Amino acid sequence: FAREFGADLAKISGSGSHGRILKEDVTQFIKAALSQGVTDGQDGSGLPAIPEVDFSKWGPVATEPLSRIKRISGRHLQRAWLNVPHVTHHDEADITELDAFRKTLQSDRAYEGIRITLLGFVIKVLASAMRAFPSLNASLTPDGKHLVLKQYFHVGVAVDTENGLVVPVLRDVDRKGILELAAELSTLSARARDGKLKPDEMQGGCISISSLGGIGGIGFTPIVNAPEVAILGLTRSKMAPVWDGEQFVPRLMQPLSLSYDHRAIDGADGARLMQVFKELIENPMGLLA
Repeated sequence: FAREFGADLAKISGSGSHGRILKEDVTQFIKAALSQGVTDGQDGSGLPAIPEVDFSKWGPVATEPLSRIKRISGRHLQRAWLNVPHVTHHDEADITELDAFRKTLQSDRAYEGIRITLLGFVIKVLASAMRAFPSLNASLTPDGKHLVLKQYFHVGVAVDTENGLVVPVLRDVDRKGILELAAELSTLSARARDGKLKPDEMQGGCISISSLGGIGGIGFTPIVNAPEVAILGLTRSKMAPVWDGEQFVPRLMQPLSLSYDHRAIDGADGARLMQVFKELIENPMGLLA
């Protein structure tokens, strides 16, 4: 818990039996650090802080505080960006059949009330890719000498809220079908937007997904949510002419942006696992389980 939020255990006094540090002690330490701000002239990364500038010299300005979520996530993202050697692999998958399959399911009265989106299929495919490439479902030990290979499959999905991004985690996605994942994702997303997620519902993820498909874009470089080693970014799908060997035909193409920790995943393996991901998502009939 402390590592996830960048809290130094050596600086925390434990209130538990025999001085044991409790989760509540870590929470209080983080709250105190946020309220006090940085006083050492640095941003906490060991790098010189960006000089303070009086922007009002050039015109009117207004100042508003960052939300608590943005302050905490901002520090975490900065730490991840500085510590993780990022590589982003861009690709695209043909989801024409998948989208038709999704619409067929959505129109079935048996599934009325369940919003079936692309994300449910993506989560299911990621579980298969993680099984095929164990390094995708791993974390580096703090000394960087070993990989912790996880035997469970939990996927975090970034949710845009009024106060900033939060990442609820869907657990054991390999054991769940598309419809179950769709229902769970809808419930967690709604609770995230309402600010009702519990701390343990945002912990334990093996890999994360950041989807901007509802907004737009053709690609981006998502930051790895360390100690995870990879994150998959999705932008808006689009119809495009694709050569089938004889002619150009309209196909629905989904941009994919996979950022990964180059210490854990080589470039060749990153490309291979994306090929496996594409093969699975382009043949969706086997995903409904």
